[in-house]
Amino acid sequence: MQRETVSDLLAFLAVARERSFTRAAARLGVSQSALSHTVRQLEARLGVRLLTRTTRSVSPTAAGERLLQNVGPRFDEIQGELEGLSEFREKPAGTIRITATDYAITHLLWPKLSRVLPDYPDIKVELVNDYGLSDIVAERYDAGVRFGEQVAKDMISVRIGPDVRFAVVGAPSYFAKHPPPAVPQNLIEHRCITLRLPTHGGIYAWELGKDQHELRVRVDGQLVFNSIFHILDAAVDGFGLAHVPEELAQPYIREGRLRQVLEDWCPTWSGLHLYYPSRRQSSPAFALLVDALRHRD
Repeated sequence: MQRETVSDLLAFLAVARERSFTRAAARLGVSQSALSHTVRQLEARLGVRLLTRTTRSVSPTAAGERLLQNVGPRFDEIQGELEGLSEFREKPAGTIRITATDYAITHLLWPKLSRVLPDYPDIKVELVNDYGLSDIVAERYDAGVRFGEQVAKDMISVRIGPDVRFAVVGAPSYFAKHPPPAVPQNLIEHRCITLRLPTHGGIYAWELGKDQHELRVRVDGQLVFNSIFHILDAAVDGFGLAHVPEELAQPYIREGRLRQVLEDWCPTWSGLHLYYPSRRQSSPAFALLVDALRHRD
């Protein structure tokens, strides 16, 4: 295989995975025009069209999809093997990409990683804030973070945090105008500050439960965010009820700036877990990070 063909294939894979010349060019560190020219050269050399381009989107053709599914994983394997060579270095090295929510990054990942990374300057970590429950294999993440119940059974899962209880809270100024809900069904009568899930494009339905009775309540309100911290801030400012991790709300509850309701209906979840594909090659850098993040009672 000619050297330019390998480079052109890598360029095509970046565009096909990002579904965007702009994002792929930024990732590869080249200009958009140069990247477009490279892909056109590859298409001309192969004699088939690999990408369908419109003014708003880029998507693989049937031929491009076949190349993406069959060739892409092989390049990933080569990259994994190259990263695996870091075990022959004196210190672990390599890039680790992890997708997680802002809550997980702020309260679990960063506090632990900040203690370890200064000793390993050759390890590069990319933490991506994402509420979309991304496919970590398709999006080329090394690992993701979810609550235990959300992790697929074909993944290796490592607990990185204690059990988490959510709380429904509102500010005294809000309750001065609205009676507190007595049962979850009352929530539809309230202004609720909601969370959008990018993958599904929908609003997160609050998950509540009591005595083996589970409910998913589809709430509504004036404000929608994609950050749990913005939701908490809006609740403190009196804009409605919020459904947030209890540990985030506790300082405000103690200060009297938030009031907790529906406590009997707020179950405990089985903690956050780091998960990754079972076939992933465990490089020294990745193994070190997994051990650093592991939850210890």
